Amino acid sequence: EVQPGSVTVLADTAIRGQDLDEARALEAKRKAEEHIKSSHGDVDYAQASAELAKAIAKLRVIELTKKAM
Repeated sequence: EVQPGSVTVLADTAIRGQDLDEARALEAKRKAEEHIKSSHGDVDYAQASAELAKAIAKLRVIELTKKAM
């Protein structure tokens, strides 16, 4: 919900940046990239793309959290 003075986001899940593990996120990104290269159908590719996007988002949050500290 967007109001003139605030934005409210409703989500099913939330993860704090300081709770993320950079090594695990990098490994997940690497595995997703490999999965994309070896995918054999639309479902495999779509799932791997979603996994890659999630890993990249985690890495971005880690980066932003480091800058904020």
